[in-house]
Amino acid sequence: MVKHVGLAVETIGPSSFIPADALAGMSGLIVLGGPMGVYESDRHPRLLDEQELIRSALASRVPVLGICLGSQLLASALGARVYPAPAKEIGWYDVTLEREAASDPLLAGAPERFKALHWHGDVFDLPGGAVPLARSAVTRHQAFAYGGVAWGLLFHLEAGVEEVQKMAAGFPDEVATVDGGAERLLADAARYWTGTAEVGRHVLSRWLGLLVRESSG
Repeated sequence: MVKHVGLAVETIGPSSFIPADALAGMSGLIVLGGPMGVYESDRHPRLLDEQELIRSALASRVPVLGICLGSQLLASALGARVYPAPAKEIGWYDVTLEREAASDPLLAGAPERFKALHWHGDVFDLPGGAVPLARSAVTRHQAFAYGGVAWGLLFHLEAGVEEVQKMAAGFPDEVATVDGGAERLLADAARYWTGTAEVGRHVLSRWLGLLVRESSG
């Protein structure tokens, strides 16, 4: 574990076993991305374990933040359909906030429109009872909130130039579908990352603030 803003951070890697008591003593849960689809649990049975972990967190009112695949797992755990989009959305594109975001605990005060890295081939329907928070030009649901305890972000606010370099090197076939390829992705990362990082700090600091308040209350 490492310490951050007074909270201990524990990472469970993609090949690690998820223990039954994984949430014991935990103030929050962040679920990150991966190249697989939520519907590929026959090839990746861990996806079912992650959804069960998310459901357990929700039942215990442990705040959840799902990013990219994590948002799709959250949507699926809440009963929504996750399915392939007509085309992959890879690159730095605008995210436009819905009006509901103005009163959201995480996105209130964020710019109404900002650039973020998108890297996904799947999309999801809005879960029942969820609040729509953001969209892009080609994807209707880019972010949502549920029950004051869970948030799903299909886009990336955490990936800077170094992360984009690693992603481009790791998924050359997907990069080949991007107009301008890796050169365009990296150039846009250098161009937009500063602004994206500001939004990321705003959102993550608010989410961490929820955890700090929960753990102290």
